[in-house]
Amino acid sequence: MHALDVALSWFASVHQFPRGMFTGGIGPRPEQRLVLYEFEACPFCRKVREALTMLDLSAEIRPCPKSGKTYRPELVERGGKAQFPYLIDPNTGVEMYESDDIVDYLYEHYGSGPVPLSLRLGPLITLASSFASLWRPTNGRMALASKPPQQPLELYSFDISPYCRLARETLCELELPYTLINVGKASPSRQAFVARSGKMQVPYLVDPNTGIEMFESAAIVRYLHETYAA
Repeated sequence: MHALDVALSWFASVHQFPRGMFTGGIGPRPEQRLVLYEFEACPFCRKVREALTMLDLSAEIRPCPKSGKTYRPELVERGGKAQFPYLIDPNTGVEMYESDDIVDYLYEHYGSGPVPLSLRLGPLITLASSFASLWRPTNGRMALASKPPQQPLELYSFDISPYCRLARETLCELELPYTLINVGKASPSRQAFVARSGKMQVPYLVDPNTGIEMFESAAIVRYLHETYAA
């Protein structure tokens, strides 16, 4: 089944190319990490994650799969409605819905130029993201019963990677909060990542609750289910 998952995830990535792969146009760095309420299968959320990769920004992810009982209700209480994505920037006090507005905001504050054409095509980008979701229509969408971790996990990733997608889907389905650390191609963050992990390979999961650090999407998916699925 893992081989099939990888194949379908590759097809999904074709509809994203080249968004969410390369890092560039980086501007000022936020002192505090951004917070993003989202779920993996959402095409609008994908657009924001692509921008995060392209700007080499990390974010605290609050997974909000359908029927989720943790962060969905939290967002409704905070923002007033279950609409995704939702960005919180503790550096400016800004909180906002709407993927296009979020992308514009990220490039205005943390980029060195205008939003790239690949993210400015409006409905065409949304359509491409929707096609990507069709390859894995049920993955990263519905919540599974899980045990919450005491501390958020960490995932080194970049959005278009088909292997990273499998890890993010599982984190989302199990409603596991995690720090998304983007290491897209040409990312200046790659050097520190290689110094830590020993090689440039993603996804790479760090679980401070157990001391586990690991590569390989299949191993990560298995570990998350064995450790946190109820």
